[in-house]
Amino acid sequence: MAELNENLELRFDTSPMSVKDWFITILILAIPFVGVVMYLAWAFGSSGNLNRRNFCRASLLWVAIVFALFFVFILFFGGLAYLNQ
Repeated sequence: MAELNENLELRFDTSPMSVKDWFITILILAIPFVGVVMYLAWAFGSSGNLNRRNFCRASLLWVAIVFALFFVFILFFGGLAYLNQ
């Protein structure tokens, strides 16, 4: 287990992010198209801050859940509308 933690610390910056770092991160993620690319780069990159990586992974997971629910609702209510014709 200690080897895993040492390997993780070598690959990722495990220090807490400051308010300035979070401000810049959120600002970059708010830029259209650039934000999507940065979400993917930070979420699946092999280096960088561990806190930022986990935040981006969690955000992408929320987006996937919302899209899946949206798709299910469209199929359900679209099917109901089709049956009522």
